[in-house]
Amino acid sequence: MSFIADKQTLDDLNLLGKFRPNSVYGVFNKIKTAGGERLLDNMFHNPMIDADAINKRSSVFRFFQDKKITFPFSHEQFSLVENYLESDAGSNALSIYAGMGRKKIMNAFLRDEQYNTLQTGLVTTIRALQIIKELFNTLDIELVQPANAILNDNRLSWLSEVQAVQPLPFVKAAKYDHLLRGVLRHEMERVLDTLYQLDVFVAVSDVAREKEFSYARALPAAQNCFRATALRHPGLNKAVSNPLAFTAANNVLFLTGANMAGKSTFMKSFGIAVYLAHMGFPVAAGDMEFSVRDGLYSSINVPDNIALGYSHFYAEVLRVKQVAEAVSSGKNIVVVFDELFKGTNVKDAYDATLAVTAAFSQYHRCVFIVSTHIIEVGAALHNRPNLQFAYLPTIMEGAVPRYTYRLTEGITNDRHGMIIIENENIIDIIQASNS
Repeated sequence: MSFIADKQTLDDLNLLGKFRPNSVYGVFNKIKTAGGERLLDNMFHNPMIDADAINKRSSVFRFFQDKKITFPFSHEQFSLVENYLESDAGSNALSIYAGMGRKKIMNAFLRDEQYNTLQTGLVTTIRALQIIKELFNTLDIELVQPANAILNDNRLSWLSEVQAVQPLPFVKAAKYDHLLRGVLRHEMERVLDTLYQLDVFVAVSDVAREKEFSYARALPAAQNCFRATALRHPGLNKAVSNPLAFTAANNVLFLTGANMAGKSTFMKSFGIAVYLAHMGFPVAAGDMEFSVRDGLYSSINVPDNIALGYSHFYAEVLRVKQVAEAVSSGKNIVVVFDELFKGTNVKDAYDATLAVTAAFSQYHRCVFIVSTHIIEVGAALHNRPNLQFAYLPTIMEGAVPRYTYRLTEGITNDRHGMIIIENENIIDIIQASNS
């Protein structure tokens, strides 16, 4: 069983995507190798639900952060190594020697560059393996031990003696090429895999150190809790932080606040922290511990579907139905609903938000954040013991709203939409164009 986070949730929280602006993936993607980037992508697609596995990965990140280890290659440098070792040379010694001989002859008489390219890849790889071996010998960690044993194998004893300069003598070049891309091909793959892991652990821990992220502690699902201090959005450099806590006894947060007060950013911050924590990654919080969950669902930017004829409201209804099916099936999940049923009239939105929030609140094994502009729903829910009520305040400085982004207990009646519209002179613009 794996952690559940569907496309809607991944898009709402902008979690994935190398080329998506301001994605959470992009925050951590300081990777130097193609293999490391593939591994990072795999980690982002596969959060874990085992507390021990999560804490083990977090401890490795913390080890590299504490050691302040520098990854010894640039992307350009290591691309040569990856291309060389991943190219197929075959396993037969005679064919490797013959192939290299043909390339050398073609280089001499036809100025063909294949032999020079092979020499460059081989020499660069030998030097890289020398550096990797030195690095792995200094790391007292389980992660590198199998690869370190390979690099200290007698068949690679020449690594510490050979001068990695180009060109190598033909016989030595053919011998080393046969070993690295033929005899020890699988062993070299293991060394590369370990280096890719090292790349990810160094890059991510560097980000954590730079941005002052912390490592969440995973707890068994049965403890049913979430606690975080200084929770903030990882993509914002000067984000305002807030504390947040859930238990089975108060598993629903009813959130209010005016437009632009920060509700959506706060909810995304929470959802992102939950997702990253299940990856064993550093989180944008001062301190955090959480019970592992089965998954995470959000409803923040639900689009309509013209092809299927779904209005925005009907798309919202279907999204709530999907979450309801997951909750009622017994899954232990986190749910983030930003302004439920904003695609319908106020009366229906009030009735639906009240009914849905009250029904979901009965599932104490799950955690819910529900935001709304319809503050009257809060009054109707106020006597439910497992609900928390909080808002993000707006302070009026004359006719100009100022937002603190500080979570405050209670329900707000802030409504400043018309003030914002008036401040932008929209009505004046419309009337002036009609005069």
